[in-house]
Order: sequence, then C-alpha cells, then structure tokens
Amino acid sequence: MRYFLDISYRGANYHGWQIQENAVTVQGVLEKALSNVLGAKIDILGSGRTDTGVHASSQIVHLDSPREFDPLLIFRINGYLPKDICIKSARLVRDDAHARFDATSRAYVYRITLVKNPFEIGLAYYFYPPINIDEMNKAAALLLKYEDFESFSKVHTDVTNFNCTIFHAYWERSGDMLYFHVKANRFLRGMVRTLVGTMLEIGKGRMSLDEFVEIILAKDRKRAGISAPPEALYLSEVEYPAEVYKHV
Repeated sequence: MRYFLDISYRGANYHGWQIQENAVTVQGVLEKALSNVLGAKIDILGSGRTDTGVHASSQIVHLDSPREFDPLLIFRINGYLPKDICIKSARLVRDDAHARFDATSRAYVYRITLVKNPFEIGLAYYFYPPINIDEMNKAAALLLKYEDFESFSKVHTDVTNFNCTIFHAYWERSGDMLYFHVKANRFLRGMVRTLVGTMLEIGKGRMSLDEFVEIILAKDRKRAGISAPPEALYLSEVEYPAEVYKHV
C-alpha cells in the first residue's frame, strides 16, 4: 500500500532533507524510524529537498508500507522519532503516486522578527533596520510577471532549466513579525532565501524596483543579494490533484 505522509520538522539539527553520507538528515532519521516500527526496510521520497537548517510545517513523502497506517501506528512511529520530527497524517494514494512528480504546487513562508525576541531564536530572522514593506510588496508582485529565475538559484545545480511559475508572492506584517509568502509550481535551490535577501535590499532603500527587474533579466546569481539565513524558512504546503488519493 502506498501512502503520502504529511511531515513537519525543525531543521536546526539536520544537514537538510536528503540522505547524505556521514551526515544526519531528516530523510535518514525518518527512514530508520519507519523501518524499525514496520519491521521492513522502508525507503521514502519527499516532495522536494530542504537545505541545512530549513524547517517544514508540511513536507509530503511517499512510501510503500506493509501495514495500514492508522492513528495508533502513527503514534508509535512518532514515539520513536526525535522531538523535532513528527508525522502529522497519512493518506492512502494510488500505487503509482509520486510525492515529487505529482505535486502541482509548493509554498514557503519566510519569517522575520523586527524586534529581538528570545522565543524566536532559530525560528525567525532578527532584522532590525527600518524597512519599507510597501516597496517590498511591489517587488514581490513583479515576480509573477517572469518565469526565469536563474539569478536567484544556487550555481552548479542539476536542473535543465530555471523556469518557475509563481502563483502568489507577498509580504505580510503581523505585530512585530513579518512574513514572506510564496507559492509556485517548483522552486530552484536557494531561490526563496535569495529572493528574500534581495527584497530586503529594496526595503532598506539600497535597491530600486528597476534594479530588481534588471537582476531578474540578467540571469546571473552574482547580481542578486545575499541569501537570507536558513533558520527562518519553512516549507508550508504541497498540493496534489485529487485523483492521486484513494478514497476509502
């Protein structure tokens, strides 16, 4: 039986999502827990990678299970997992359903605290200079007009193109917190953090909107701003067409 598991995790203690030699990763820890509880070697595949230190409030993985996933089984696996990884739910899917290739969209949230807050350490970026959120929202709106985001991608990545369709991108302030919401059909490695770092330059008045457009068109990572810290980034949603699920 193939399942989609909805996973959440804090990324601080892990070298990203994907299994690596001589490194502790979320995928590796989760596969070990599943294999031990289910009594068989379990391989999982996620909807996408998250980098070292990045969190997920909703990461989707698929696996083929020898047992039915009921609430008691999820409870047992969660008891085996460390405190910073959790299975939230499991849904039965088609035998050929694929967590990565069947996803129609992914969404991220980047969290910024505008005041020093000890309760946000490791969970948000403390950014203290005054910033113009209206200008940053104008920049975010411009993203929907373009598809090639090579300027915001890590170099030497194994992709065939840098095209992404962005469905929404906007900044939202709530009290002393600032959130960047972005949703697209796919994301490039390091893309969201580089977008945030570049738009913060606009917010500080160090970059104009015209210069921002020039960076997009340049298709050159060296033109964009620095990458914002990883500990404030969250994979927040992965969507799939209804037909991937089995309704029982």
